[in-house]
Formats: sequence, C-alpha cells, structure tokens
Amino acid sequence: MVKWRVIVIQWRKIDHTREIKMAAFGTVFMPQMIQARFSDNKWSESSIVPSDKLELHAGAHVLHYSSTCFEGLKAFRHEDGSVYLFRMDANIARMQQSSALLSLPSFNSDMLKTMIIDIMREYADETPLPPGSMYIRPTHIGTEAAIGKAAAPSMSSLLYTLLSPVGDYFAGGATALRVLLEEDGMRCAPHMGMVKSGGNYASALAPISAARTKYQADQILFCPGGDVQETGAANFILIDGNEIITKALDSTFLHGVTRNSILTIAKDLGMTVSERNFSVTELLERAAKLGTEAALSGTAAVLTAVGTFIHNDKEYKVGTGEPGPTTARLRQALNDIQWGKSEDKHGWLTKI
Repeated sequence: MVKWRVIVIQWRKIDHTREIKMAAFGTVFMPQMIQARFSDNKWSESSIVPSDKLELHAGAHVLHYSSTCFEGLKAFRHEDGSVYLFRMDANIARMQQSSALLSLPSFNSDMLKTMIIDIMREYADETPLPPGSMYIRPTHIGTEAAIGKAAAPSMSSLLYTLLSPVGDYFAGGATALRVLLEEDGMRCAPHMGMVKSGGNYASALAPISAARTKYQADQILFCPGGDVQETGAANFILIDGNEIITKALDSTFLHGVTRNSILTIAKDLGMTVSERNFSVTELLERAAKLGTEAALSGTAAVLTAVGTFIHNDKEYKVGTGEPGPTTARLRQALNDIQWGKSEDKHGWLTKI
C-alpha cells in the first residue's frame, strides 16, 4: 500500500529560500486561480479569482452527468531562477480533445495557453526548486442548470486552472510498487479511455481500494480479457533489455504526454520502442527474466518502478523485484530536460 508521508521540498519566493512541509501530493494550493466562462455562445475574458470556492447551481450539468475533464502539467524552476512549462501545447491539445468527446463547449488553444501563462506569472516565484515543481490543473466543467439534459450537452461551462506546489506523487521513495493484474474488470468504458475525465478515475477507485486491502497493492493494471492496458492513474511500460513494450494507442486508454516523452527519449537513447498489444501471459513470461523492468508513467508519477505483479493470488517479481537502472536512466533523462540540465532538442519547454 502507498504510505503517504510528509514531503519536504525547497520553496523559493522572490529573493530568498525557505522550506515548507507539504502533505500528500496535490493538497496545497495557491490562493488564486484563473477562470473563463462560456455562455450565450461566447467565452468571457479570463479573470483571476480566489481558488477556495466555486459558485455553481445545484442543478449544474457536471454534478449530475459528469461533464468534466481536466489536465495535469508541471512548471519547473531552473538553476538560474527561470521557470519553464513542460509540454503545455500537448496538454492543451488533449484537453481540447477531451472537451470535444464530452460535448463541452470548444475553446481556442491560445485562450487556455494565455490563461496558464498568466496564472503562472502570478506565482512563478512560488515554484519549488527541484525535485519539486508547480503542478498545473486546467479543468473544464459543464455548468448549465438543467437536470433534464441527461442526453444533451451543457450549453454553458467553466474553464479554470489551479496551481499546486508538489513533491513526489508516490511516497515510497525508491521502493518499487506492487501492482495487481486485473483481467476481469476495465478502468472505464472502452470508448472513453482516451478522455481525461473525472468519471474514469472514479470508476477505478473501488477496485483499487479493494486491491490495497486484500493484496497491499499500490495500483491495478487493467488487462481486460488479458489485454495489458493501463493502471487506474498512469500508463504502463515494460522494459526488456533494450526494448520498451507498451500498448499501441487506441480509444481504450489515455494517450499520456509523459508516456510519449519517455518513448521519445528512449528512441533518442537508441532503444527499440514497440507499441503493440501484448497479453498478461507475455507480460509474466518477460517479467521472470532478471533484466526486465516495469514502470508507470504520468505527470504526477513521472516514471515509477513496478517490482511485483499479483495475479490469481500469486506474486511475481519483475526482474529482481527492485527499481532497475533503465527506469532510473529514463526518468533522470526526462528530469534533466525539465530542470534545464540537458538540451531541450524537441522544443518541449516554454519559458514563463
């Protein structure tokens, strides 16, 4: 089971440094957020408002029919004090896709880009030093007060962006995760997998909680019918020697920005990347080899090692059962780009 611990990160503000103690990932917020509203077929100007409350009618579409999607990206402080956003354009494009698939009002990418930059400029000096970062959470919700619209989209919406200074998502440090392989259930409906919607995460909560109680598992890797897909909150990759194996993109699972970044870096390092379907049987066969590694990838998780699979009440070590060198190398290579310690050859960073 993931053991949440107090995370101490360095926090720089203006011309001095201080330390703060921060509870579980994502529970500390900046006091303001930025928002824009859609009504009468047009978007309002964005405005910076307090982040501790929202004004919604009790009949708002999102509260009854889950018309909501969100994104997660990070900003990083470099050694010279400058702050950079990582792959903002990719996250905005995915949020536009999620909004369209949920029939939420469309928005211009430049509008959200400006909103993110504007709120980050307000709090750029609050961005923690590495290994911390500023987690950025754009969110889009349907706000129309209409409980009779179960089969119709919301005609109004709210787009807002929260900021949260963070440390590590998994508090287990260097300990590899325990992951249950679930062949009977699914994380969400197959046609909804590529939507970053709150409902998809909610549908995975009960089985994950049960897996923690019964098996002390940190996560579930959903493998419906034996098809290896993703966990409840992150993409999955298998590393066998110089090859990375991960499921090919389709509508059943989230098209992770971190996943894409890791695969791109792996290719840069000369690794073979195989995006294809693979089964639980193949997964366990490969995991039995000493050189094999497995990991979860995501904005929050970054790249976190998996050391044990649990399947049909049996435990299977992944390689040695400990975090492996290739996982560490890929994670460090990604961090080095984010922290400005190596060349950003793919143009992933945007300076605030």
